[in-house]
Amino acid sequence: MEFPNCTVVDHPLVKHKLTMMRRTETSTATFRSLLQEISLLLAYEALRDLKVRDEDIQTPMAPMRAPMLEGKKLVLVAIMRAGQGILDGMLQLVPSARVGHIGLYRDPETLTPVEYYYRVPGQLADRDVVVCDPMLATGNSAVAALQRVKRSKPGSLRFVCLLACPEGLANLREHHPDVHVYTAAVDEKLNEHGYILPGLGDAGDRLFGTKT
Repeated sequence: MEFPNCTVVDHPLVKHKLTMMRRTETSTATFRSLLQEISLLLAYEALRDLKVRDEDIQTPMAPMRAPMLEGKKLVLVAIMRAGQGILDGMLQLVPSARVGHIGLYRDPETLTPVEYYYRVPGQLADRDVVVCDPMLATGNSAVAALQRVKRSKPGSLRFVCLLACPEGLANLREHHPDVHVYTAAVDEKLNEHGYILPGLGDAGDRLFGTKT
């Protein structure tokens, strides 16, 4: 199935690390480490089209004109709490990026998002903004987070996740057709509780070791 609003980063290293994360026996420490590693690889693809400009520099051997990132600093926005895992990995690639957080939890009865925290850098106009969350399941949290960020009129907006599913991608495309998704895999479907199948379980619980 093709999803025009989605790029699947199907690098062999991404596939291998994702399989390790899916395993039930993978420890919290290993899961956390793997998420950071995959996030770095996802960021590489998601940021491929950042604009650059040539600047005059001096190497140890000779002067030259060389490309540097153009414009204001990139902004990375994590959907709390599990989005922090992707954020940490992406910051290894772009440590100078500005950082924001959106606190959302999913109502267990309606599966709709409820906002409890919002803090992002000011003046997002002319900035490239990346919103990240490990799972694009129903897509409701991603839709709400993107809508919240759009109020600040960012220069560009994209979404990075570890796993997606057809239902979540369709929901996001319906509400935000201008936002492209970058993910490590598109899984089969959602179950009756709104979890991705075959998936990897609750990303937040596995990331922070809070599953009882």
